[in-house]
Amino acid sequence: MATTAQDLADFMARTALGDRAAFAALYQNTNAKLFGVTLRILKDRGEAEEALQEIFVKVWQRADRYRPDVASPISWLVAIARNHCLDKLRARRPDADGMDDALEVPDDEPTPEQAAINAGERNKIDNCLDQLETDKAEAVRSAYLDGYAYQELADRFGVPINTMRTWLRRSLMKLKDCLTS
Repeated sequence: MATTAQDLADFMARTALGDRAAFAALYQNTNAKLFGVTLRILKDRGEAEEALQEIFVKVWQRADRYRPDVASPISWLVAIARNHCLDKLRARRPDADGMDDALEVPDDEPTPEQAAINAGERNKIDNCLDQLETDKAEAVRSAYLDGYAYQELADRFGVPINTMRTWLRRSLMKLKDCLTS
């Protein structure tokens, strides 16, 4: 069965909660594409393999920064990979003329068609969030859209951190069910 963007978004959200199985699934479903990106930019297989390892370390550390309303999961992952590789190239050639490099960077802005699709997906997500209990929907929005840490949310809602993690995990499962129905 093909992995959908929603599956990847779910893996990202669960990875942000420290779910190693979700991270493994995210890696399994995206490493080939990200390796292709790194190899195309770095043009050295060994360096691309090393970069891929470093990229997934960044993904593990920064999964809580992913915002589904801003980019699709694969776009976010490709941006991390591309930026990491460009940083490696800059470190390799400190004297490079920046204008020549800038001309080679692809435009990551969505096409009008993709913008319309994203707007439809955003509306569906908002509708599903509205079906959650008010405090749980607010916690999900605060965690995944506003970047609040779990401890900050636990303090704000007056619950233990493990309760907050449970709220978020269960809310994400309800969102997934809503979005796939």
